[in-house]
Amino acid sequence: MTLKLIQDLNFLLSEHPSVVNFRWSPTQSWGSTWSFLITSISAYIAAAAALHIFLRLLRRKKPVPLGPIPALHSLATALLSAAIFAGMLASSAAEIRDTRWFWRRSKTPFQWLLCFPLGTRPSGRVFFWSYQFYLSRFLHVSRTFFAILRNPRNFPQFHLINHSILICIAFLWLEFSQSFQVLAILSTALVFAAVHGYRFCTEIGILPESYSPSFVMLCRIALVVANLGWHLGFIVLHFWKGAGCNGMGAWGFNTVLNGFVLLFVLNFYVKKCLLCERDFAADSGVELSKAADATSEISYKLLNNSANRL
Repeated sequence: MTLKLIQDLNFLLSEHPSVVNFRWSPTQSWGSTWSFLITSISAYIAAAAALHIFLRLLRRKKPVPLGPIPALHSLATALLSAAIFAGMLASSAAEIRDTRWFWRRSKTPFQWLLCFPLGTRPSGRVFFWSYQFYLSRFLHVSRTFFAILRNPRNFPQFHLINHSILICIAFLWLEFSQSFQVLAILSTALVFAAVHGYRFCTEIGILPESYSPSFVMLCRIALVVANLGWHLGFIVLHFWKGAGCNGMGAWGFNTVLNGFVLLFVLNFYVKKCLLCERDFAADSGVELSKAADATSEISYKLLNNSANRL
């Protein structure tokens, strides 16, 4: 029974005709044109700005109640990320099994994951799940609107820039058959499943919310380190192997976009840490002031008592 279930699941993830016969093209894949990319990102930024301006015109300062919507969104995102991780893992194993005869003399399976041969077309199993990853990025943008509704006074520039850049990166991976995207999607999907699963647990009260920022920050740091490793491995294989790797031109633009994301993440967390330290210092200053007042009062009473005795 268990073996049959695993076989059926593996068929759906890596052997289904829609997975095996996938092809990234404007006629067969929704959202695969440059015009769609530019229009969708522009509409996303305009909608976020319009919502923020609308709430400011209403002079709303309190958070807008969202009910269970953020929790359901976190659950859906976690399940979708887990499905993409499982599908990419199963499809990578199947693709290596079917194509290893062609490149086994020149590279290992791990090297194939880092470095696609030149001329690789965006079709087949792994690109099907790369396409699902690209589409899932549009589900993630909902958190920008949640941030605006929860805090109408602040405009979430970090969310806007981060999500827009990640949509562009996912599009470039498909458009130029970017090498190392399999490993990047596996690590990113795994981190997203963990982060949004944890957020779901905190939003429904299963886990304490106080540890959420630390957990999310550790996951993002781990993802940055992993992506840096994939980039370095790609560069080494591209210049080490005479044939080179596919998607080298797109890698440069991809690296610039990743650099912007890293700068915004570091800026966001540095400001957050400084704010926490400032609040801690202010609280400590208040406590020290109260302690000093209490000490002065006690000293004053002791002096009065001593004077009365004298």
